[in-house]
Amino acid sequence: MKSIFREPLLHFLLIGAAMFLYFSWSGGGAGPKSTRIVLGSVQLGNLAAGYARTWQRSPSGAELKALIDDWVREEISVREATAAGLDRDDTVLRRRLRQKFEFLVEEVSEAAPPTDRELQQWLASHASEFRTDPRISFRQVFVSPDRRGTSAGSDARKLLAQLRSAGAAAPTDNLGDSSMLPRELDLTPLGDVGRTFGEQFASRVGAVGAGTWTGPIESAYGLHLVFVRERVEGETPDLATIRPTVERELMAERRQLQLKATYDRLLEKYTVAVERTKYAKPVSTVARREQR
Repeated sequence: MKSIFREPLLHFLLIGAAMFLYFSWSGGGAGPKSTRIVLGSVQLGNLAAGYARTWQRSPSGAELKALIDDWVREEISVREATAAGLDRDDTVLRRRLRQKFEFLVEEVSEAAPPTDRELQQWLASHASEFRTDPRISFRQVFVSPDRRGTSAGSDARKLLAQLRSAGAAAPTDNLGDSSMLPRELDLTPLGDVGRTFGEQFASRVGAVGAGTWTGPIESAYGLHLVFVRERVEGETPDLATIRPTVERELMAERRQLQLKATYDRLLEKYTVAVERTKYAKPVSTVARREQR
């Protein structure tokens, strides 16, 4: 039963019905060239409701007549302006009409909410977008090339041998050179490590095995001797944990696909002519095209 909501024909029928209801309720169904203006009961109710929201009371008979008169003037002005072609080169109006049209199209995609199975399948196909960053905890001893010059590398290797000899509990407070960088980090996402020590350092330390002193690992600041205490690999959260986010993203994708399908279908009945100018070369389009 639910598969029927995915049928393109049904989508276009729903769009057509929505447009028919919209124009019927707004009183615009007679068209811009018609001399008949109809103010429907729904539109009349909207006028009264809008007044009540503004003034916190219902309009009197005279006030309601004034609202109707103003609406009729607006309808007349819109029809006359459209008949005169004033809407053709109005960028703001064109964008507004496009927004309203696309809004009606996108509403169709929300006719059937996604099932748990659809959400799970969508999450599985977009797992990398939701995967958490690996986390790591480590200690580090810093060796500054600015202070030690050409001996920085050999000094770092000597310190590394000393640290490996002492093991995991090696005291580090009096080793290496002072810096503003933290000597220890508890479980921290690698992305945050990169923002503190630099991406090059984070990439290297992310590949280091836990339980032994290693290095020197280079960063933009200098050389580091590192002991990785613990590593927690990244993972994709369960659907139950991030369901609202997954549903929002899936619906956004569904709206875009619905919009693209509608435009592709409508373009089939148009012929697009692109004139050659010195400012723009002809561009291809999925619609039929004429070269001028």
